[in-house]
Amino acid sequence: MSELPVDGAPGVAGAARDAARGHVVYLTERGERLAAIVPAEFAEALEGMSEADSRELLEDLADAAAARASLAAPGESVSWEQVRAEAGL
Repeated sequence: MSELPVDGAPGVAGAARDAARGHVVYLTERGERLAAIVPAEFAEALEGMSEADSRELLEDLADAAAARASLAAPGESVSWEQVRAEAGL
């Protein structure tokens, strides 16, 4: 772990303040994301994780994002009568 004081680095200071307000700020090079400045509490939670725990967390986050996208997508309407019939009720 390392630290970079924001004193005297206006670009970093602004990004750090954005992160402190809950935003993720990506550091890019030629349009490619290399790293991110995140809220300190996010980083603190990640620091003690094992590689396996980190991988599991990323999978859980991806699953949650997929579930939210699925819920937001319009779907086929099914009548209550059809549901009851298919469930044998």
